[in-house]
Amino acid sequence: MLIAYIYSEMSTTTEISAAIRSLPPSERWKLLHEFADELWSEWDLQIESDLKSGKLDDFINQARADISASKVRPLDEVIRDS
Repeated sequence: MLIAYIYSEMSTTTEISAAIRSLPPSERWKLLHEFADELWSEWDLQIESDLKSGKLDDFINQARADISASKVRPLDEVIRDS
C-alpha cells in the first residue's frame, strides 16, 4: 500500500506532502482514491458506531420533530433560493 510506504519513510506532514507532490499525476490520483476510500470507510464505521451508541439520537429526534412541525424545506427549494 502506497500510503503505508510513504508514511514509514517520512516523519512529518511536510515531508509526506513534498513526496506526494513529486509523484507523477497518475500516481497522485491513485493515492487520492486510495486515501479517500479509506477515509470514507472510517467515516461509515464512525457513523454506525454513533448510531448504535445513541450519540445521534437527539439529532435524529430533533430532525423528526422539525419535519413533523413543517419546519424544514425540501433541499431543492433551499438550493434554488440561495
